[in-house]
Amino acid sequence: MTYIILKHLHMTAAALSLIFFIVRSVWSVNGSAMLQKKFVRIAPHVIDTVLLVCGLALGFMLGIGQSWILAKIVGVIAYIVVGTFAIKRGRTPASRGTAAVLAILIFAYIVGVAVQHNPWSWLA
Repeated sequence: MTYIILKHLHMTAAALSLIFFIVRSVWSVNGSAMLQKKFVRIAPHVIDTVLLVCGLALGFMLGIGQSWILAKIVGVIAYIVVGTFAIKRGRTPASRGTAAVLAILIFAYIVGVAVQHNPWSWLA
């Protein structure tokens, strides 16, 4: 029962994280002042903390040493790094937009790994 609750919470947090990332990326590319709102600065950290904690708990339940779980962890690190360029660190709107698209592709890879239970993601 705990596994199912954690899994659904993890998937919900993942969906919220992606949706909020896309919205913030658009705002970043457009130079919107919405990025400076307190809720917009805090919410991603709360959502991503829930996502990470649930993911780690699920990983330990399933066995953290499995290749597909390790691939997800590497993917998440890549998603975070590229995502920072999409939201903050990209110097131009074009570079932020490119980073946002790349981050979404990495996210799709991570989802494929989770669905297929295979590091080859959607190619398995």
